[in-house]
Amino acid sequence: MARRNGLVFLIVALIFLLALTVVFPIDKGVLGGKGVRLGLDLQGGLYVLYQADLSSVTPGTEREVLQGVIEVLSNRVNPLGVTEPVIQRQGNDRIMVALPGTTVTDKEKESLSRVALLEFGELITDNVTPAKWENIRGRWKPATGVIEGEGRELTSRYFRENTFVDRDEFGRIELRFEWDSEGSKLSEQITSRLLNQPLGIFEGDAALEGEDGRPIAPTVQAVITSRGVINGLSLTEATRLMRQLNAGRLPVNLEIIKDQTVSPFLGSDFVDRSVKAGLIGVAAVMLFMIAYYRIPGFLGVLALAFYAMLNLALYKVIPVTLTLAGLAGFIVSFGMAVDANILIFERMKEELIAGRTLGGAIEAGFRRAWTAIWDSNLTTFIACAILYMLGRAFSPAVQGFALTLFIGVAVSMLTAAIVTRTLLRLLVGTAPAQNLRLFSPHMGGK
Repeated sequence: MARRNGLVFLIVALIFLLALTVVFPIDKGVLGGKGVRLGLDLQGGLYVLYQADLSSVTPGTEREVLQGVIEVLSNRVNPLGVTEPVIQRQGNDRIMVALPGTTVTDKEKESLSRVALLEFGELITDNVTPAKWENIRGRWKPATGVIEGEGRELTSRYFRENTFVDRDEFGRIELRFEWDSEGSKLSEQITSRLLNQPLGIFEGDAALEGEDGRPIAPTVQAVITSRGVINGLSLTEATRLMRQLNAGRLPVNLEIIKDQTVSPFLGSDFVDRSVKAGLIGVAAVMLFMIAYYRIPGFLGVLALAFYAMLNLALYKVIPVTLTLAGLAGFIVSFGMAVDANILIFERMKEELIAGRTLGGAIEAGFRRAWTAIWDSNLTTFIACAILYMLGRAFSPAVQGFALTLFIGVAVSMLTAAIVTRTLLRLLVGTAPAQNLRLFSPHMGGK
């Protein structure tokens, strides 16, 4: 038994050291490679609320359409380098996008919500036709063709999702794309009509600009039916467009109805105060545990340190984005970890008073307390699962609370069942174990 306990203790110590290397330094980590992720409410960032135009959607399919929009937005956010974005449906026709700890340009915010990222235009040769775009190259209107008797504008909605960045024989950047079947027909019609004429390329209300800052409007030199190339872009711009063009097309139009940059200062102040309050609270709990439960209390404190370190390591490895609600979940789970140890120590105390030896009291205490610990934690797991599912539909804050609470409770069970028990077993047969008053203040002279 002693050999087995020694092996378990060695494994626990190695896990603790491994967790330390993941957690510290907090902002980087060694094995985890990433700092602790903070949510929008703690580190600031960008909050955008979009409204979807569902007027052309078949009744009864609104939820499916919005889910498709969320998936496309998620793909488009990834190229922005944002970690753990929150993209959720709000109400019947709105989608909330929260990008923690990031600065996104107005162009990027608009590109997220655009149905077609790129539009192609042709020069207006008269003074009657209204212009959609104007720049130093002239006045432009959308380049259009006809498919099945219907006029359509040539845009990147007809790109296949295999656009890539390449270089020509002179080392210049090229953005290569391929048309789908409808795009091929439109491109053939338009490039046939515009041979030896410029074809403008626009992103939103502005022309796509080259590395020299001039509008990109290549001269059509041949009929293009299946593949095309955009020249003149910088590597950064070409890469951004490639990723967004490959992210998919939005099925409906989105309009920005709220755009807010969230300041991190309130969150930072809250984190500082929370850390101080948490440290004071943890210190008070630990002092109480040691003062009231003596040696078991001290070993419980060591187990709680293991619990806290393993929790933080899991937050960085999974990773978990910590919000105010997530911090609350961690604090609640810490309380439950203390509660599990108290249940065990109280049962041990009763067994010692009843006359059992220390080894017998430890085993009986864990065995009889475990059912209560398991029942309480099981109900918490069920509550966490329900909260997490509800949070997916209504609030990411509820999800964060449920996730951190679930992880914390699971780790607290592991800590109580293995760490605290192993530490107590290692004491059996040692000199301190002969003085039972070190294990319970109610043992009198025993």
